[in-house]
Amino acid sequence: MIYLICFAALAKAQPNIKGGLESFVTSHTVYPPYSMQNCIQGKVDIAFKLNHKGEIYFSEVRNGMGIDLDDEALRLIRISSGKWTVPADYDTTLVNLVPVNFRLPAGFGCEGKTNTEIQLAISRYQADQGMTNAVLNFYRNKEKGKTTAEEEAKINALKVELGYDDTYFQERINQGLEKLKQKDKQGACEDFQFVKYMGSPLADELLKQHCP
Repeated sequence: MIYLICFAALAKAQPNIKGGLESFVTSHTVYPPYSMQNCIQGKVDIAFKLNHKGEIYFSEVRNGMGIDLDDEALRLIRISSGKWTVPADYDTTLVNLVPVNFRLPAGFGCEGKTNTEIQLAISRYQADQGMTNAVLNFYRNKEKGKTTAEEEAKINALKVELGYDDTYFQERINQGLEKLKQKDKQGACEDFQFVKYMGSPLADELLKQHCP
């Protein structure tokens, strides 16, 4: 169960969301592909502040796992903005802290995964982030005409090493389409832009349609 913690002395009332935050999180979670493929589960603590309209005006990962689950937890809280009921006497300077729990369903195929394998996958993700950013930066620079064919050959080899291929890009696109269904245009466009700046044209039409 998810409990909302308000950091203030003698807080008189707490905001709430229709159906409860746990139900909202469960129904809106789009499990990130890397964590799904590697059976990574766990808890991410998100801190946020609300105004009197129930809108989130500040949010951050307070205690994360250092993996794509952090981004999804932050997204889930972000898209709850405007859906909160806030008491009239609520102090909008309060920091609310919620744990967002990620669990894959039983029978998903993670029973044989050891903790060592999962920790190695987390470490690999963190180590690969720098190389992923190098690829993204390359294609942003290519768009500006600031790259060479020699550099692109190295980047293509790096993409192969990281496992970024059409299958992965389609997973990211599908993830973005699911977010569009939730009216999370920002999250969807981030996925489509990721595909674009990985040098793939697969999301180009979606970017034109949804992210002008």
